[in-house]
Amino acid sequence: MLRNKELFHSKTDPVPALRGDIQIIPIEDKGRDLLYFHDSMGYLSKNFALDANIHPLLQMLNGDTSIEHIHQQVDGNISHDNLLDFVQLLDQHRALHSDYFRFFADQMEVDFEKSHIRPHVLAGESYPNDPEEIKTYVSEIISENGRFYDQSPQALYAPHIELSVGKKLYGEAFAHLNNSEPKRVVILATSHYADYYYKYYDGFPFIGSKKAFQMPGRSLIPDIDLIESLNEKSPENGFTLKDRAHRIEHSIEFHLLFASTIWTHDFKIVPILVSNFDDLYYKEDGDLGQKIEIFTTQLKPFVDEDTMVLISGDLSHVGQKFGDSEPASSLRETVEESDKQLLDISVTGNPGELLNHLKKDYDSTRICGFPPLYTYLRMFPDKKGELLNYYWWDEKERNSAVSFGSILY
Repeated sequence: MLRNKELFHSKTDPVPALRGDIQIIPIEDKGRDLLYFHDSMGYLSKNFALDANIHPLLQMLNGDTSIEHIHQQVDGNISHDNLLDFVQLLDQHRALHSDYFRFFADQMEVDFEKSHIRPHVLAGESYPNDPEEIKTYVSEIISENGRFYDQSPQALYAPHIELSVGKKLYGEAFAHLNNSEPKRVVILATSHYADYYYKYYDGFPFIGSKKAFQMPGRSLIPDIDLIESLNEKSPENGFTLKDRAHRIEHSIEFHLLFASTIWTHDFKIVPILVSNFDDLYYKEDGDLGQKIEIFTTQLKPFVDEDTMVLISGDLSHVGQKFGDSEPASSLRETVEESDKQLLDISVTGNPGELLNHLKKDYDSTRICGFPPLYTYLRMFPDKKGELLNYYWWDEKERNSAVSFGSILY
């Protein structure tokens, strides 16, 4: 890593701007007002918070102001050295878009790609960190919200919404896996972070990994032979093993939480993130369409009677948080009707009709589960499913909402 002397150190050059992708959230802790810094990318130091009184200083860090200029703005109440110490504190914790931050972030990604392990990232936050507590946690979700079934399904489409929000649906959906004992589990999951690494994934909508996925008390081993077979057709099939998009992705981890708890036997995994399919709305048989055709044709023979497919995706994302001018509450009736049409189409197993449904308005409600679900249905057109549930989560304080549902195939 860079040494401290390589942090920002000039009093006359513009101070690097505060990172635009960080959320700064006012909180109260033991009677003290703080600003909590949240970094979805995981580069920032954990649990980093500062006194709320520094907010005016943060507003000055726009990439154009120097320590000298800031000193003049605060009427000399804070010395140049103290201001520089404050800036270096932010830089050291990767809160500034600086040379230090860029080096640190790149090194973190390189180190992850070199590793043979994908550590769990949500244990202790979204679900327990202790293996025994996880067993109790998952068992309670299922027993309170579902029941175990006798089916042996081939695939399950289920959400990756935060567990505290979707607990009931998770229980209803994953209870259906109890009677299965697959030797291989293919996970097709929404990629939320591929766009952060555009230069790595341009032309590669399918992002695999050969890492062992760690869950508390258990390590899930990849099916290397299958994954390397997919990689042999790269780039024609749009598949890549540059797997930095997996580092903090939750869409696979939430599904593996339930799978690794319900299935105590040994099985291998094929973790595949699927990035957006927006190009299909404009040209179905273009470069993306051809890659989907090659990829699904190649993967399909491996989805045999010993293989289970987990399809991870939510439905609509609407409201002001997601860029709509109207609050989600005023959109709900129209969005729910569209969602239910989408689910009805998906149950019939018709990928062409599913695509046409989204093409009508160019996916205006941001169906994040479309790419992995469409990928599965392209392998198995006419595969009939059973709609298990549908829910709407209204985030009223942000005038926004997310819908989600599950289908058993």
